[in-house]
Amino acid sequence: MTDKSTLTLGEKTVDFAVRHGTIGPDVIDIGALYKNTGAFTYDPGFTSTASCESKITYIDGDIGMLLHRGYPIEQLAEQGDFLETCYLLLYGELPTAAQKKDFDNRVTRHTMVHEQMTKFFTGFRRDAHPMAVMVGTVGAMAAFYHDSTDIADPHQRMVASMRLIAKMPTIAAMTYKYHVGQPFVYPKNDLDYAANFLRMCFAVPCEEYQVNPVLARAMDRIFILHADHEQNASTSTVRLAGSSGANPFACIAAGIACLWGPAHGGANEACLNMLEEIGTPDRIPEYIAKAKDKNDPFRLMGFGHRVYKNYDPRAKIMQKTMYEVLEATGHADDPLMQVALELEKHALSDDYFIEKKLYPNVDFYSGITLRALGFPTTMFTVLFALARTVGWIAQWKEMVEDPQQRIGRPRQLYTGAEKRDYVDISGR
Repeated sequence: MTDKSTLTLGEKTVDFAVRHGTIGPDVIDIGALYKNTGAFTYDPGFTSTASCESKITYIDGDIGMLLHRGYPIEQLAEQGDFLETCYLLLYGELPTAAQKKDFDNRVTRHTMVHEQMTKFFTGFRRDAHPMAVMVGTVGAMAAFYHDSTDIADPHQRMVASMRLIAKMPTIAAMTYKYHVGQPFVYPKNDLDYAANFLRMCFAVPCEEYQVNPVLARAMDRIFILHADHEQNASTSTVRLAGSSGANPFACIAAGIACLWGPAHGGANEACLNMLEEIGTPDRIPEYIAKAKDKNDPFRLMGFGHRVYKNYDPRAKIMQKTMYEVLEATGHADDPLMQVALELEKHALSDDYFIEKKLYPNVDFYSGITLRALGFPTTMFTVLFALARTVGWIAQWKEMVEDPQQRIGRPRQLYTGAEKRDYVDISGR
């Protein structure tokens, strides 16, 4: 017998089916609400609305748990690599050794971009924000790869998925090189995903570049931590764009545009700026007092999360990664790290932050880590987009293959003017 929920609206009483997920809260299926009652639900920000059914990622914010296809993020980040996580997100299972070798090879063979795409970059101003370049360039991929834009063809969907995962590091590195005024560096097939990306970013023609394996492993782990995060704003944007039948390149460009927002992908940059503003550990009490003052515009960045009401599981891994990168780059005494650690200690022992469940999130440590790797703050969100591409693609692919999926069409609570007649301009 199916569980049900009963709604009484005026004189109407309507039953709705209650659906149960594998784990997580139950869902009341209100698909026929308007048809049966003539009413909509009102849920700004969709905080209580499940927009889709998914098998990819699950978050339990109350206990601080993040699962990809059932596997805890801690295990994937510590024991696997990014391309293994990509395979898992795309296909639902961890690859066998043979499958992993084949997948890695397919990604590696797709890393180069069409040579004509290099001319796109010269059309942007040198001082253009890298995310502006990313939005335009990724969207333009549909103009070059016509043989993978038919979303009804499973083979073309697969090819588009591989191209996006493989070419995103190349496009991101080209964006960085253009940003700093250096020549583009082409990918090398004998390097792994993260090492290849670091080389494309930091190598120059006048000398050999040796990839530090500690930094390559840290970069790979950062990619894993940002690979997917359920139905966040950018992922929902990709799904909504995809529901119209738009090609995958356009959908991912839409996701990048959404990620560009400071409330989403720009949080780690804002956190780094905050740590620089605080400057030294002795000023932390002053800034904590400012954060508690409702009349003070200062906000403590890097703490709290829309979903997590406990310690962000990614933050613990990012903290460890930060230590490794600072040690490998000779920045173990970075004053910002001292500020970050002291600020974390204060916040975790302060009743105000404990009561409001303001725990450190992944952005709290990632800014320091990315800066130590050599990236300017303007590139932070680009790196986020690079890593999140596989999550977007997996979610897009799942949506396209879902027989229940229809074009997204949210409704509204209209509070504007009632019907009125047009008045000629001479009478206004």
